[in-house]
Amino acid sequence: MKILHTVEFYHPSRGGAQELVKRISELLVRRGHEVTVATTRLPERRETVINGVRIAEFGISGNSARGFRGDTLDYFKLLRSGGFDVMMNYAAQQWATDLVLPIVDQIPYRKVLSPCGFSGLFWPEYGPYFRMLPERLRLYDHLIFHSRTYRDIGLAQQHGLSHLSVIPNGAAYEEFGTPDKTFRERYGIPKDRPLLLTVGSHTFLKGHELCMRALRKAQIGPATLVVIGNTLPNLSCLPQCSSLARNVRWTTLGRKQVLLVDPPREDVVAAYHAADLFLFGSNIECSPIVLFEAMASRTPFISTACGNAGEIAAWSGSGTIIPTRHTSGGLVTGKTTDMARAIERMLADPSKRERQAEAGYQAWRRDFTWETIAEQYERVYLNQQKAHSSDPRQGGAN
Repeated sequence: MKILHTVEFYHPSRGGAQELVKRISELLVRRGHEVTVATTRLPERRETVINGVRIAEFGISGNSARGFRGDTLDYFKLLRSGGFDVMMNYAAQQWATDLVLPIVDQIPYRKVLSPCGFSGLFWPEYGPYFRMLPERLRLYDHLIFHSRTYRDIGLAQQHGLSHLSVIPNGAAYEEFGTPDKTFRERYGIPKDRPLLLTVGSHTFLKGHELCMRALRKAQIGPATLVVIGNTLPNLSCLPQCSSLARNVRWTTLGRKQVLLVDPPREDVVAAYHAADLFLFGSNIECSPIVLFEAMASRTPFISTACGNAGEIAAWSGSGTIIPTRHTSGGLVTGKTTDMARAIERMLADPSKRERQAEAGYQAWRRDFTWETIAEQYERVYLNQQKAHSSDPRQGGAN
């Protein structure tokens, strides 16, 4: 098949959407398909073919609610005349999908959309967008969701849409299959000290503050929290995190430490394998990949009920969801005390940690490797190609 994936950002940019589209695209190339990714042009990207995936770059930004910037004509040309068998738009509320919506019925091949959560569903500025969206969704040939319970599939079902699949997120066996046990030694963390880990960009929304305050409050003795996250231009909570990290150290007389790092990917994976617990205090998610990565590293997790974290905990048997408040704007928040108490209980019960670690790992190996998930995307695409070729309106066989 000749496949087009569209996504706002792609490698070397980092994030959940980037990770999913990169993994699925590269695995489909290995399975013999031709894959093109249409995405934002980045100055740090040096190649237009990465691991067999062709990159079509565009100097476009924005979305339907904020408006678009850049020359969109070349993107429309690719969409209309690229000769693809199937297109998958990944994530709504960004230019690579929102520019497709008005012309989706004009595209002469099969169209698939994976909305990735509808983060702005409750934001007033997106009101017109979401009033328009259901009729646009009907024009897609298939919809892919990551959860059976989250707001995006809820919107689709509310409007009677049933041409959909649920395909979860995952983690890569090629990354997590062979544990690297050297992280503690390389970062100066004693082997007998509890190591807690959280991973997420410094965007003010990933719950770093909640995790640090919970570390400070938890009665667990000396411990280290590793906060791994990259910074984004003009948007970073790193200064605030640095200040709070110093406060944690001072107020605990050095018994508790926060390590703020943005290491190479291999060190991120090693940190997962070294951690005793994974913490996630995020305020908004769709289906957090970091929880699947915790499963893959045999690391039990404690999380707010962000995105479908509760569903992931049920699927895996390896997670604890703390009491979570849902705001009118669609965000979620957790309390420091609740996360601190959850940390205390888990660290005090090694046998429970071991049971959860093994349950999560086995669930990941069975259902949540990217290799397994890529096969599910391929099956959707092949079914769409078959439906297209048998549609008499397309000149195929009846």
